[in-house]
Amino acid sequence: MTSEEHIFTTGPDPIPHDAPAAPSAVARPDTTAEIDVTAVEQKLSDPGSTQSFPAIAPERIDTESTYDAGTSTSLMWGARSDVGCVRTHNEDSYLVQSPLFCVCDGMGGHAAGEVASSIAVETIAKLAPQEADPARLAAAVEAANAAVIEAADNGLGKPGMGCTATVAYIEGTSLAIAHVGDSRAYLLHEGTLIRVTHDHSYVEELVDAGEITADEARIHPNRSVITRALGSDPAMHADHFQLNIEEGDRLILCSDGLSSMIPDAEIEAVATQSPTAQLCTDNLVDAALAAGGGDNVTVVVVDVVDDGRMRDLVRRRRRNLLVGLAGIVVALVAACCIGAFIIMNSLFLGVYDGRVAIYTGVPESFLGIDLYRLYDETAISIGDLPADTQNRLQEGIGQSSMDEARATLSSYREQIAADRTRAEENAAAIEGSTTDTANDTDEPQAQDAATNAEGGDA
Repeated sequence: MTSEEHIFTTGPDPIPHDAPAAPSAVARPDTTAEIDVTAVEQKLSDPGSTQSFPAIAPERIDTESTYDAGTSTSLMWGARSDVGCVRTHNEDSYLVQSPLFCVCDGMGGHAAGEVASSIAVETIAKLAPQEADPARLAAAVEAANAAVIEAADNGLGKPGMGCTATVAYIEGTSLAIAHVGDSRAYLLHEGTLIRVTHDHSYVEELVDAGEITADEARIHPNRSVITRALGSDPAMHADHFQLNIEEGDRLILCSDGLSSMIPDAEIEAVATQSPTAQLCTDNLVDAALAAGGGDNVTVVVVDVVDDGRMRDLVRRRRRNLLVGLAGIVVALVAACCIGAFIIMNSLFLGVYDGRVAIYTGVPESFLGIDLYRLYDETAISIGDLPADTQNRLQEGIGQSSMDEARATLSSYREQIAADRTRAEENAAAIEGSTTDTANDTDEPQAQDAATNAEGGDA
């Protein structure tokens, strides 16, 4: 993207970035195009560099993760920006704040494009979420748009300055993307390069309409007309979405200084043949320069990797999980064995076919399975026992040993025998009482009969 060629729309008609701003009714020092370049350069930590924004607060991230190349437990990245072979200054900025990555391509000319891209990167770094949330990532980009507009209103940079923004946040297997403009995000998955962003440009609309091909769009005379960018419209919105990624995937963020110089097929070839993220970054930038380097070239490459520490951590966690599960299994087996031992060595008296019986186990069931079995039957009918004893036998009367069980059965027999003896004695007593009563009744009748006989003789 160049300050001389790139155009983005702020209304119905595209406006060249380097066109002079329309004079206002009352010229004010803070709104005219006459700016103090020295002051602007002092405000920027390194004019024209790719990291021309204030350092990220140390409490925000680990400072080591802001280097242009590095690695974490799951990511490896490389970043590079080059002024190119034609331009005299670099308007691109990029952000490497793992797992947050961003490329911004500035527009507006010297001391403007780089201001816009730097402000955008700084704002996104401060406001980006701490998770792969595409909606909140888009909100950070939209806040950067407001910051660029406000900076121009306050005399920093130039009126009409702007930039693109392609932002990625990687969390585990989730990739969140927020995007505005014609910078791009590619995903290399299993050797196949996929462009995951859609350019907000005039030629992209022609490609979508089928009027030109993607290769024709790269050399189209209006390829620099941008239909959406930061700094152009306060109501600008960012595209945002989320993708699933896997170990071995490679993410490529780039300004159009790469995509406008070499076709996607060549980007794919370079990306598949480069073993590391930094080598891939260097090879892509070198390829763009070899093709002419007509614009600033900025590339950020992020590999989803496993550097060994994550594998060790996963292995330890898996081992701990297996040890824990094994402990649980052992405890359950031990509990089952103890329970089975207790059940097999338990006794109780119950009822079988209307008679008292001896059972091993406990008078319970588990999942429809009886935890007892019949050990021995007796001839003792529960009908010969007291009602309370019958109810207890129906529920099961626990016994501490077989001797106790047999002693209890003996006591039942003795009780039944005593009850029968008592019943027989009662029956005999009742029968004897009946006989005596009958004898007493027969004696007066005999006396009456004798008296009657004597009277007859007389």
